[in-house]
Amino acid sequence: MIYIERKERFSAAHQLYNPNWSDEQNREVFGKCSNKNFHGHNYTLTVTIKGEINPDTGFVMNLVDLKKIINTHVTDKLDHSNLNHDVDFMQGKFSSTEVLAVEIWKILEPEIAKHGAQLHKIRLDETLNNAVEYFGE
Repeated sequence: MIYIERKERFSAAHQLYNPNWSDEQNREVFGKCSNKNFHGHNYTLTVTIKGEINPDTGFVMNLVDLKKIINTHVTDKLDHSNLNHDVDFMQGKFSSTEVLAVEIWKILEPEIAKHGAQLHKIRLDETLNNAVEYFGE
């Protein structure tokens, strides 16, 4: 078994806000992230796949194909968007980095499987200091 990573980057805005709470409670819990005018991040998405090396190609999966999958299904939809309003797969969900990572997994896992590899991990860096990792359910 061998593991391969591909990194892609995107910029997006979001607001962390629970509509069931008061503005004061949202500020207490989410701080500046609850700003009604939103705020943005330059995200780094790292997708780790795993599998056996194909003896005919020397690849687990062609990285050109992996790049196309990530861009077509995820980063093209996320880049320069508002996660709360513009992204179909985030509608009705909290736009936290944790939730976003899980939703990205749900999209990428079946697409990667079509190419004979397995999705091992999603890492989503929101800032230089804050990141989440998700290994599926």
